[in-house]
Amino acid sequence: MTESQTPLAEIEMSPVSGPIQGAIQPPGSKSITNRALIIAALANGTSRLTGTLASEDTHVMLESLRRLGLEWTDEGNGTISIQGCGGNIPADKADLWLENSGTSIRFLTAACSLGNGEYRLDGNSRMRERPIRDLVQAISQFGVDIRCELDSDCPPVLINTTGLPGGTITVPGNLSSQYLSALLMVAPYAKEPVEIVVSGELVSVPYVEMTLQVMQSFGVNVEVQQMQRFRIQPQTYKAREYAIEPDASAASYFFAAAAVTGGNVTVNGLHRDALQGDVHFVEALRDMGCDVQYNDDSITVIGKPLNGVDIDMNAISDTAQTLAAVAVFANGPTRVRNVAHMRIKETDRVSAVVNELRRLGIETEEHEDGFTIHPGPTQPALIETYNDHRMAMSFSLIGLRNAGVRISNPGCTAKTYPHYFEDLGKLCGE
Repeated sequence: MTESQTPLAEIEMSPVSGPIQGAIQPPGSKSITNRALIIAALANGTSRLTGTLASEDTHVMLESLRRLGLEWTDEGNGTISIQGCGGNIPADKADLWLENSGTSIRFLTAACSLGNGEYRLDGNSRMRERPIRDLVQAISQFGVDIRCELDSDCPPVLINTTGLPGGTITVPGNLSSQYLSALLMVAPYAKEPVEIVVSGELVSVPYVEMTLQVMQSFGVNVEVQQMQRFRIQPQTYKAREYAIEPDASAASYFFAAAAVTGGNVTVNGLHRDALQGDVHFVEALRDMGCDVQYNDDSITVIGKPLNGVDIDMNAISDTAQTLAAVAVFANGPTRVRNVAHMRIKETDRVSAVVNELRRLGIETEEHEDGFTIHPGPTQPALIETYNDHRMAMSFSLIGLRNAGVRISNPGCTAKTYPHYFEDLGKLCGE
């Protein structure tokens, strides 16, 4: 799969000789891992999480929990045991560093509001460009003293709190569902009942559904009205052993590998009813012409001639870059819609996709809410990844078919999938 590799510089992809055939199981879901870590940390008793993801995003979450006074043990093989605090944050002062982990800083900002003391949350230069004010303002509606330190919409965040009083608050839903997920996970430990009202369109609804299901697995119930109004009574999470399923966003690259090479790839550990909405990426591939087979504990994609599609990817936006790579090989243009919120991710993912496809010689139109890709032959190019793991992984797929695709800074995949290029190489038979 690779001819040369310099981890801190670039990696050159080599086209495969034929259709990819094989099976693989990606590491655990980052989204579920970070939700389960927060909830287990707040629970009564010791929880044991199996199948957790080992990555930069989960590392900063775990290190931050330790700084907050939580005790946890890495038992190896993806198993972490964590002693819950019963909703009482042990540390009365903490300075948390979250790199560029959006889930970590948003979930921990809400969790710190339960404490009794002063907390500061910050991250790298890109994190300081990612908005968090909607979450800060929502928490302030509870009466918590919280603000963005630099008078911007972004971190650092300063919190001075004596706990979460409860009450009714409103949070916008159009930028990130993680704001709502963060509030939901801590709401059971408010002193009074909590009602959260979502204003506007709620993006990435499957991620909120995931949050609610993980909460329920730890014994907490939420009254939901049409994903716009959420009522939570004071409750307590109950410690348990909890298994984390493989990352469906990571699986998308292997499903796409089958699509672009006309191969047959099975991802083990996932099924039609997985917690992660991104499992439905395979339906987008089916719309483009692939065959999809669901089994009890696996999903198989069989590559077929590809057609362009016009698709709303709001609910599965983390796989929009993957689909962009597949669209290069389709018969006819592909229009991806309703993903404007991708612009505040690790990079502006809409512009990044457009820029790098154009660098490859692919005619691509940028829209406010997405892009249109007109397939065609590619030219050799060094792909800029913008320190975005999903740019590196998705654009590597184009190099499975076409020569001359080089990926800059391949080490950025450590954010969620440190061994991605190794696993892709094994699947390709190297």
